[in-house]
Amino acid sequence: MQRMTLTCCLALALLAGCQSGPAREAQAADDAVSAPAEAATEANAVADERPAAGESFDAWLSRFRREARAEGISAATLERALASLRYRPRVIELDRSQPEFVRPIWQYLDSAVSARRVTSGRQRLAEHRDTARRMEARYGVPAEVIVAIWGIESNYGGNFGDFSTLEALATLAYDGRRRDFARGELLAALRIIEAGDIAPERMLGSWAGAMGHTQFIPSSFAAYAVDGDGDGRRDIWGSIPDVMASTANYLARAGWQEGQPWGVEVTLPEGFDYAQTELSHRRPAREWAALGVRPVGGGTLPAFDAAAVITPAGAAGPAFLVGPNFRAILRYNNATSYALAVGSLADEIAGREGIVGGWPRDEQPLARTQVREMQRELNARGFEVGTPDGILGPNTRRGLREYQAAIGEVPDGFATRRLLERLTR
Repeated sequence: MQRMTLTCCLALALLAGCQSGPAREAQAADDAVSAPAEAATEANAVADERPAAGESFDAWLSRFRREARAEGISAATLERALASLRYRPRVIELDRSQPEFVRPIWQYLDSAVSARRVTSGRQRLAEHRDTARRMEARYGVPAEVIVAIWGIESNYGGNFGDFSTLEALATLAYDGRRRDFARGELLAALRIIEAGDIAPERMLGSWAGAMGHTQFIPSSFAAYAVDGDGDGRRDIWGSIPDVMASTANYLARAGWQEGQPWGVEVTLPEGFDYAQTELSHRRPAREWAALGVRPVGGGTLPAFDAAAVITPAGAAGPAFLVGPNFRAILRYNNATSYALAVGSLADEIAGREGIVGGWPRDEQPLARTQVREMQRELNARGFEVGTPDGILGPNTRRGLREYQAAIGEVPDGFATRRLLERLTR
């Protein structure tokens, strides 16, 4: 949090190690345990790390200005936007800092779906109900979901960052780990300014280039931002109608299906095969029902044509049946924890019940070095998980399930310190 989609998540997944806040606690695309987003593996993270030998930032900026002019950006826009641009060392510090410990999903949800955020979301929905309902009617995305995205992206505008987007992206394009990507986003930002949507000094956001209330990166803004108030500009910094319209448009374009929930919390039958708990494993809800999957609150499962069961904390935590709208939220930020936060926050803003099941809060997070150690040990025992990279992705979960089955434990693929200790003793 934008994103291999065009959202702000991508800004983080490629540039940063965290977003949901300028501020976002964005998660790795393949990490269902809520780890802050990993920009790249260690090998790739340093591949594009240094600017051209001997080229100063000012020299790079002069060269970029010539290239941008050749790509169609007007001289007037370049002067307005780049004349006083500074190199920001803090951006590079943040870009290169990678958290050692993953954050357990329950800690992320405690923050993302706090009582205060629920209360604030209800207040914001009440304040902007007409606008939210108008966008719901136009795009088919429920008002509470629009508000929930807004809440998690920037705490309802309270924290969308105070970095100059132009300075952040220029710094990253000169000296960051993904210079070509940042350069492309900088060009997109200049085109936004040239179109008259925002003045350079008002283009503010996170250090990774995510902008405004909705935390769009510039290319996402170009693709999905909408003029919701009819003033001829797309202003996700100061216009709540534009913020809501842009959010709803993004989700609608990502495949949101009107009238369907994002998912439902479920109970799983005894002996359930946890190898099926991957987002890529989909089947109609009626088939899950035939296997004994039931809604926690009773009744019938939503009539999804293609649904997945997920258990982000393994057999000891809650389980969820998720459908196409969950996948639409993932297009905004490709992290299971993020999509669960949006869905459950929207439910609570609307007065519905949030997540009921308890989390295994006594489990301590694994450091990335410990995850790599677990991966090496699994490989050594023939439970192939691929190159040890410190990321708990689907290959690691598969290998861990095979190991758990071999030692007579519930094969849920949830990595714990106890399993690591058993592997290494």
